[in-house]
Amino acid sequence: MIHNKYNFRQSKVCFLTILTILFWLKYMFAFYFYFKLQLNDYYQQIIALISSLGSTIILFSIAFYITKPLLSYIFMILLDIANTTLLFSNIIYFRQFNDFLTFKTIQNTSKVTQGLGKSTVALMQPLDILIWLDIIVIVCLLLLKIIKLDQRHYNINRSFAITSFGLFVALLNLALAETARPKLLRNTFDRSYVVKYIGLSNYTLYDLTRSAQSGSSKRNINASQINKILAYTRKKYAGINPKYFGKAKGKNVIILHLESFQQFLIDLKINNKEVTPFLNSIYHSKNTIAYKNFFHQVGLGRTSDAETMLETGTFGIADGPLFSSLGNENTFQAAPQILRQRGYTSAVFHGNIGTFWNRNEVYKNLGYNYFFDSSYYFNEKKDKVGYGLKDKLLFAESIKYLEQLQQPFYVKFLTVTNHYPYNMDTEDLDKDFKTTNTNNTTINNYFQTAHYLDQSIREFFEYLKKSGLDKKSIVILYGDHYGVGSSDNETNALAPILNKADKPWSEYDTINLQRVPFMIHMNGLKGGIKSNIAGEIDVLPTLLHLLGIDTKNYIQFGNDLLSNKRQKFVIFRNGTIITPHYIIVGGRNNLNRIYDFNTGEKINNLTDKQKAHIEHLIKQAAKSLRYSDLLNNRNLLRFYTPKGFIPVDPLTFNYQLNYLNMIRIRKMVGNNSTSLYSENRGSTIDMYKTDAFQINKDKLFDLPANVIKTRKEAKNLLKEDAPLNK
Repeated sequence: MIHNKYNFRQSKVCFLTILTILFWLKYMFAFYFYFKLQLNDYYQQIIALISSLGSTIILFSIAFYITKPLLSYIFMILLDIANTTLLFSNIIYFRQFNDFLTFKTIQNTSKVTQGLGKSTVALMQPLDILIWLDIIVIVCLLLLKIIKLDQRHYNINRSFAITSFGLFVALLNLALAETARPKLLRNTFDRSYVVKYIGLSNYTLYDLTRSAQSGSSKRNINASQINKILAYTRKKYAGINPKYFGKAKGKNVIILHLESFQQFLIDLKINNKEVTPFLNSIYHSKNTIAYKNFFHQVGLGRTSDAETMLETGTFGIADGPLFSSLGNENTFQAAPQILRQRGYTSAVFHGNIGTFWNRNEVYKNLGYNYFFDSSYYFNEKKDKVGYGLKDKLLFAESIKYLEQLQQPFYVKFLTVTNHYPYNMDTEDLDKDFKTTNTNNTTINNYFQTAHYLDQSIREFFEYLKKSGLDKKSIVILYGDHYGVGSSDNETNALAPILNKADKPWSEYDTINLQRVPFMIHMNGLKGGIKSNIAGEIDVLPTLLHLLGIDTKNYIQFGNDLLSNKRQKFVIFRNGTIITPHYIIVGGRNNLNRIYDFNTGEKINNLTDKQKAHIEHLIKQAAKSLRYSDLLNNRNLLRFYTPKGFIPVDPLTFNYQLNYLNMIRIRKMVGNNSTSLYSENRGSTIDMYKTDAFQINKDKLFDLPANVIKTRKEAKNLLKEDAPLNK
């Protein structure tokens, strides 16, 4: 009797194994050499190595359910081509935009065409053939019958076993990713992180699922919902203060985002030295309105939540970062677009990668003309720390771009040096400032990075004065969220520094740590330190009223802080409420954690009047958060456009061409140019002085190599009628 011996090398399982290994090799090639996603330790290396395997096995195993051998092989090849096409499309897109394709981008084919267009061929590289070579070789081997078809029938059980193995690998990958980055898929702040941890195919499936869920929720809406919210915000509208309305009309707006900077740093001395001497001087200036009881109101979105409130006057959403979850597709009526229609040019300067918090997409939907991310700065090893470019370098290297902007402008600088874990290179430390010597390294480092941030702000203000921008600008300084004080170890170290060591640290003390600075600085502004209860949600209406823009017809959940009729309480994202008299912890259905705002004493016995008042506040707070979530989660602003407001068209912005567009506009308008460069009849870079050891004239005047490369490519690709980001 002759037995048909099983030959693995000529089996369909072997063919699947070969395809999987070959795809894994080219995926890892792209991962390391094209995407260059940073891996910080061996654990991340292991996760990266298996991130593409599970989905690839599952995908190819689909062909095993086809009974006809030839069709099964053809289908496996087609699946490989589809998977490779997805990989290659992301490689090309990543080269142009330093980001990964989303379902929305793929869906809007015109956007992809506009984004890549004629430049696709220019973006290709010789080594790209390696992405396709395996498929070409495999097809040739099949046609030459060197690889023979496996004629055996694979029953449903054997086919499902292969799919199950792929599912096991995929779940193992997801479990490892979750331990390395908890709540990765819930609190998505950067698409590159998702790709790094779960692979490109799984990321695409995840993005598709999120888009489907978002689309499903938005189909179940009607225009009446926006009317309820509009009626609510109009009822809350506090009106203007004639004394301040239009006080800054026509002025440049400069926003300084102070990363993780808490109010207790103001006027604090360590070893008889002020931690932030310059910011203290701004805080006490006769030209500054400052708030000592200003609270951050961020949720899971952290910094991006602070930006959401600052730019849109709405809260961050309850279950994650709005920027990452909804920023790609939502309609906004944000400060950059509101001001754009009044002649303002807008820009963001940030020394981190553009994909972080999805900023490179969200800023377009907010209406920002320009976004200068890390690609616009020199990125040598000593230039960066933690989450991006060091603050002194950010300000100094931004001048070459700032001076080209047409005035009036609305600009935001996002600092990062004062970010956990608050590390600094020894060369950057101020030898005259000695930090604390507690047993908590985080606390000790925090005062050093805050001091460095203070020096950075001082250098920038000196430039504003020398260049004359100080007389033409209003400067907003604010802390985005708390930096330290979230653990017992940190509060134990902080207590003696803040003179709170004489009694146990309480919940009241922790809530007080949520205060961050808020200052409005402008020459001729009658200043003063105010004790009003205030929060980040109030910044936008306050600023717009100072610029002479009434916010009554806009949907905003805060009030002008300078209005005499404003609401006198602040809502935290978790429902906690701060009033001039009470701190109500946890919000709804919780009357057992109420503190006296001024004394910190817990109030155990409420009078009927107090109870009724507090319950009313809780209902108002819950309603405000609920309406804000409804507005953003269901994208309701697409149903309402205030009179005089022109909705954003994000397709008009291309942040890869920032520098070229600015120069083109300056030259096009000629003698009518209002840029600082034109007013000065040359560059103002020489006016910027910094003691940062990394800075030299080359860094101040020159452009990074990739900006020069993009500019050269763009000159060949751009038509005269190309978008100018204006």
